[in-house]
Amino acid sequence: MSDTTEKPAERPYILHMFTATPQMSPFDVNMAADAGYQVIVPYCSVDQGMIANLTQDAIFSRGPKGVSRTGIFIGGRDVMLAADMLDTARRAMVPPFEVSVFADPSGSYTTAAALVALVERHLSKAYGMELGGKRVLILGGTGAVGRVAAAMAASLGADVSIASHAEQARAVRVSDEINQRFGIVTKGISTATPDQLHAALGEAEIVLATAIAGVQVVSAADLAHAKHLLIAADVNAVPPEGIAGVNVMNDGKPIEGVPNADAIGIGALAIGNVKYQVEHRLFMRMRAGGKPVYLGFPQAFDEARAVAAGLE
Repeated sequence: MSDTTEKPAERPYILHMFTATPQMSPFDVNMAADAGYQVIVPYCSVDQGMIANLTQDAIFSRGPKGVSRTGIFIGGRDVMLAADMLDTARRAMVPPFEVSVFADPSGSYTTAAALVALVERHLSKAYGMELGGKRVLILGGTGAVGRVAAAMAASLGADVSIASHAEQARAVRVSDEINQRFGIVTKGISTATPDQLHAALGEAEIVLATAIAGVQVVSAADLAHAKHLLIAADVNAVPPEGIAGVNVMNDGKPIEGVPNADAIGIGALAIGNVKYQVEHRLFMRMRAGGKPVYLGFPQAFDEARAVAAGLE
């Protein structure tokens, strides 16, 4: 006589996605699905005060075995708020009811990690140098990616200038905020006028363009002032190029028209390739690690360095 007893179905992988914005990023939803999450639920317009209750609702309903197949993702646009939400979710856990949490607001943690890791890689490969001590100019530095890239570069000992095309006061506010939050040293500057931009470019050895898509922040004429330039990297994949001469496909290609003929460019698709791999790996770490993990931008940077090290 055959045994017709049905085995209990395996619990599905569930991802709860919290964002302070009116909608969750479709990019992140796609990435979560590709990483194997079977049930993906976005929660929009979530504020800091809601995180603890939402977290505990997620952990207590599935039992100790179910929590290993449950995760929380924190999106949004505010890099500091996302970091605070990650900390709040972690404090809300009640072991053994504990799930993994991954924060990546606007993709800024993984994008900035890929950007800085590739700059590190090419600086070592092309010049035999480290990022520590280098003069780094971040154009559009008051945005999400710029802030995180500034924190990462400064933590490695770089001399970081956060530039605003709007006003110096905004750049100074952002610089002061991340300096206090992360115990680093950066400075805020204005590049609102051509003279200010040219002066900043004249000092920089590394230029990172993290401005909004579709805006060119450095023209070919501007680049002529970058007399100490070693590397220029641009995260903008929407025409025109954020930095003239740095094509989206560039991954260490020389830049024409700059005083240092050996200066190289890193384009948006090269950065995006590493960013994609980093985000995928972090989603997979949530599912495959066996115990809860908490993933913010330090973990994203560690993963980006590992990806960059494996590139040919």
